[in-house]
Amino acid sequence: MDILLYALLGLIALLVVGLIALLLRRGDNRETETVRRHLEMALSQQAETVQRVERSLREQEQALSKVVSERLDRSEKATGQVVTDLRERLARIDEAQKKIGELSTQVVGLQEILSNKQARGAFGEVQLNDLVQNALPPSAYAFQCSLGNGARVDCLLKLPNPPGSIAIDAKFPLESYRLLRAVAPGDAQGLAAAQRAFQQAMRKHINDIRDKYIVSNETAESALLFLPSEAIYAELHANFASVVDESYKARVWIVSPTTMMATLNTVRAVLKDVRMREQAGEIQKEVGRMLDDVRRLDERVDNLRKHFAQTEKDLREIDISTDRITKRGERILDTDLGESPTPLLPKV
Repeated sequence: MDILLYALLGLIALLVVGLIALLLRRGDNRETETVRRHLEMALSQQAETVQRVERSLREQEQALSKVVSERLDRSEKATGQVVTDLRERLARIDEAQKKIGELSTQVVGLQEILSNKQARGAFGEVQLNDLVQNALPPSAYAFQCSLGNGARVDCLLKLPNPPGSIAIDAKFPLESYRLLRAVAPGDAQGLAAAQRAFQQAMRKHINDIRDKYIVSNETAESALLFLPSEAIYAELHANFASVVDESYKARVWIVSPTTMMATLNTVRAVLKDVRMREQAGEIQKEVGRMLDDVRRLDERVDNLRKHFAQTEKDLREIDISTDRITKRGERILDTDLGESPTPLLPKV
C-alpha cells in the first residue's frame, strides 16, 4: 500500500513539473500565476486526498492486522488444544499398549500353564475352590477330601441326608478340544476323528467320577463334573448330546463356572433351610420354656393379688378399730363426772 501511495505522489509531481515547464516556455506571467495558483490548489487537494487515502489505508491495515491477529490467536488456541488432545490420546495409547503387553505376557503364561496336564488340573481346582469359597460358608465344604474307598475328591459339599454329601471333581479335556478346534474346514475324516477323541475323553472322565466319587451310604447318589471352560461346556451341549445323556444316566452332572455358581446358590439355600429347621426345634423348646415362665408369673401375680387383698382387708379392719377407739375417747371426754374444779395451789 505504501508503494502505491508513493507512485501516486510521483505521478502527480511529474504532472506538476510538466505543466510548469510548459508555462515557462510560453512566457506569460499572468497565466503562469493563474496556473500556479490552480496547481497549488490542485496540489493541496491532492495532498488532502492522499492524506485521506493514507488514513483509509492505515485504518484498513489496522483492521486487517486485528483480524489476522485474532485469527492467528484462534488458530494458535485450536492448534494448542489439538496438540493437548493428541498428547492425551498418545498417553492413553501408550498405557493401552502397556496393558496389552502385560495381557500378552499373562496369555503366554496361561498357555504355558494349560499346556502342562498337571498345571491344567491345578488351574481347574483353583477355579473350583474360588467359586466354592465365595458361595458357601467354610463349614459346608472340604477340599481334597478322602472318601471311604480311598479316593481323594477335589471338593466335597457337606449336605445332610437326603441327598447327602456331593463330590465335585474338576476335569479339563483341553487336548481333545484343541484337536477338535484345529480341524480344517471340509476335512470330514479329521473332524470325525477329533469328535471321537473328545467323546472318549469325556466318557472316561464321567466313568471315573461315577466309580470313584459316588460311594453308597457316604455320599449322595450323584456327583458333579466341573469343566473350568465355558467354551468346552458349550461345545459339549451343542454337538455331543449323546455324551450329556450318558452323564445323566451315570448320575454325573456336568457344570461350567456359570452353572456351578447356580448350583452352589441352590446348595446354599438348602443349607439355610436345614439350619432353619434345626433352629426351629430350639425355638420351640425356648417357646415352651417361655410359656412355663409365663405360667409361673401368673401364679406369682395371683399370690401378690391375694396379698394385696389381705392387706386391704387388714387396713379396713384397722380403720374400723381406729374409728371405734376415737368414738370411745370422745364419749369419755363428753362424760360429766360431777366433781369441783381443782383448787389452785398457793404460791411459795
